[in-house]
Amino acid sequence: MALLDIKDLKVRFQTNDGVVNAVNGITLSLERGGALGIVGESGSGKSQLAFAVMGLLAKNGRATGSVTFDGQEILNAAPSVINRVRANKIGMIFQDPMTSLNSYMRVSDQMMEVLLHHKGMSKADAAKECIRMLDAVKIPDAAGRFRLYPHEFSGGMRQRVMIAMALLCKPDLLIADEPTTALDVTVQAQIMQLLGELRREFGMATILITHDLGVVAGFCDEVMVMYGGQVMEKSPVDPVFAAPSHPYTRGLLHALPRVDQEGEELASIPGAPPNMMRAPKGCPFAPRCEFEIERCTVELDPLTEFTPGRFRACNRKVEELA
Repeated sequence: MALLDIKDLKVRFQTNDGVVNAVNGITLSLERGGALGIVGESGSGKSQLAFAVMGLLAKNGRATGSVTFDGQEILNAAPSVINRVRANKIGMIFQDPMTSLNSYMRVSDQMMEVLLHHKGMSKADAAKECIRMLDAVKIPDAAGRFRLYPHEFSGGMRQRVMIAMALLCKPDLLIADEPTTALDVTVQAQIMQLLGELRREFGMATILITHDLGVVAGFCDEVMVMYGGQVMEKSPVDPVFAAPSHPYTRGLLHALPRVDQEGEELASIPGAPPNMMRAPKGCPFAPRCEFEIERCTVELDPLTEFTPGRFRACNRKVEELA
């Protein structure tokens, strides 16, 4: 049995201007200890998928479908149920550690709160465990810096604090939503290396949400490419880089900077992502796709396995994209 099993997940937001169709029928499963990368441009539905799983959608959001975690249905579950799962089974790292941490509270108080409320530890034991976890995420002089305020840490150190908080209850699943956003490339590499080490140490499954396929290449087992709230391609990582099967995936890969193309102009995908209040009737990527045919504007083939373990949603055959 898969640790996380999502079936036909849809997320809708009711706004003053109309209904935003953020996620449109996502189905996926994740095994224990596995690592799935979810990639796509901003607005593709990656974060809202994660928020639906965590029960953290905005008040105007509504999710339908099914999300089972360790055999238990958690989508739209009662607050007591989802709070228990979030406290003990699923951890999440949010995009911006400065806004995710309370700037008026010491890091020690924010971290210990998790253990005091969810594990019933004493303050002394909670402090020891928090310092141990800060050591695990390689914060220098963890015991000495434990009682500092968030603004007294660098961006990279704040992100390490967020990782430590997410791991305090030793979750079975860690969801990392753009964990390296706004960090310089050196710190990005350090954070991703750290996440890899912690994943192996704790044996936890991981969902990495990012717009950067390069980050996925060194961390994940599988990758799911989203666009317009839908899955365009899903595959083990290596074949996607060797031979992407969807035009959108090809566009993302061509837009990656490469050291062997110094001096060449970076490629880009023309156009802009769709307005999800007025999403295209057919393939959401059709208006930007160089391989578009007339059929693409009215319908889209469902996600189909075209070779063992690899899936794509495209009206064109793989060999036609060569």
